[in-house]
Amino acid sequence: MKGDELFRAVRMYFAVLAVIGTAAALVFTIHFTRDNMQWVAFLTGILVAAVLAEAVRMSRSEWMVMRRTAQLSQAKDRLEHELILRKGLERKIALDKSRLHLIDDKLQTMVVLIDEHGVCRYHNRAFQEWLNIRPELIDGQHLRQVIGATPYAEIATAVRQSLDGQELRYDRKHQMADGAIYRLSMMHVPQFDAEGKVTGCYILADDITGTEDIGDSANPHVSQGRGGATARMASDIQEMFIDSFSEQITGQSDAGSHIMEAIQKSQFTLYCQLISPMADAGGENEHYEILVRLMEEEEGMMPPGAFFPLAEKHGLMPYLDRWVVQHVLEWASDKEQAKVRREDSVFFLNVAAATMGDPEFPDFLQTTLQEFGLPPSILCFEVPDTELALRGVMVAEFIRRVRAAGCRVALSGFGRDGVSFDRIRGFQVEYLKIDGSIILGMLTNPVSLAKVVSINQVAKKIGVKTVAELVESDELIVKLKEIGVDFAQGFGISRPRSLK
Repeated sequence: MKGDELFRAVRMYFAVLAVIGTAAALVFTIHFTRDNMQWVAFLTGILVAAVLAEAVRMSRSEWMVMRRTAQLSQAKDRLEHELILRKGLERKIALDKSRLHLIDDKLQTMVVLIDEHGVCRYHNRAFQEWLNIRPELIDGQHLRQVIGATPYAEIATAVRQSLDGQELRYDRKHQMADGAIYRLSMMHVPQFDAEGKVTGCYILADDITGTEDIGDSANPHVSQGRGGATARMASDIQEMFIDSFSEQITGQSDAGSHIMEAIQKSQFTLYCQLISPMADAGGENEHYEILVRLMEEEEGMMPPGAFFPLAEKHGLMPYLDRWVVQHVLEWASDKEQAKVRREDSVFFLNVAAATMGDPEFPDFLQTTLQEFGLPPSILCFEVPDTELALRGVMVAEFIRRVRAAGCRVALSGFGRDGVSFDRIRGFQVEYLKIDGSIILGMLTNPVSLAKVVSINQVAKKIGVKTVAELVESDELIVKLKEIGVDFAQGFGISRPRSLK
């Protein structure tokens, strides 16, 4: 290395000495051949060419120095700009840390982050207090060791599903070491990296023990829950969490504008998941559930659990649902796609509560169907069973109007909070989607199996087809065929794929 540096330092001087030596040799030669004018002219030309070549080389070296100087100046400006941005981000991170500390201290929802191997990488204070163990016994430990082998076995399938990229919601009972029984509302949100690969999963649990009866009411160990008077505080902190989360995801404090801009610029992309018929030799055709994803500028995929709460908070779900309807119909009307897809396949679309309450949505639906010249029966709108229970009149009117337009309706999440067919009395749905939390426990829990059997039997009597959600194993497929369930969807059937 020192030899190279020495050579670069003296290289210019060697070049100058070479030119001077060449010029001296030429002058000496001209002196001894001055009587031969042809040689004098020839050698003089060589001398002039050598001098010009050296002048050009020196000029080029000077230009290179000026260019490098300009590049260094630009690099210096960029570095100063990046330092300013870094200081701003450090201030923002410090502010976010204070917010997150408040969330850790006050949020009633228990939160734990596991990596792709099931090892705990983060937990909040509520999770730690719930288990009543020290933080060092949580972080870096497998979730099975943290919560115990039996509770982990009960949620292992759901954990595997979420680490495959699927968001889950379900309720479960949890028995503590002292015999106390709690009812938990669980939510699994996959964590994606910039390339769309699942790197882990957030598991959120809310204690909802006091919301409905469980087990034996005389059991002295049944807890009364921790919701009660802190519901308003939890709601406020959840709002703060959504705001902070939105800034981290979108890079903007005004997440509503970001989502609206993404809708207007078609920065969403559509995926579909196969809904397969269970009858081996039946006449049923394959259907598809439509899934929507937001593609960020870095071409990284944002999990749906991230932007749906933001869109709902800012009242943008009706716009997003319209975007989905329009682009699904545009895709289905394409002549090349029409050659591939089955004419009688149905596309299942989820709709938000705000969309169901939008009186103008059915008119938009009819206009869009006419625009693309497709039969209305190609669309099936999924209505959550919980929404029907909470907003019965509004949801019933939505179902009536979309069915009047010729579309189909499916009731999703059926059986999660008890099996009741009374809610669908007075109007018709074409499909009942049996909640995945029931399907997941069907092979190990006799109660879950009995629910599936009873739902399927009643559905057959009233002429409604059944769809099993979250089907992930061959054993489940065999059991569903034995029961006579009409359709199944889940990773055991097909993973989501791009619609395009």
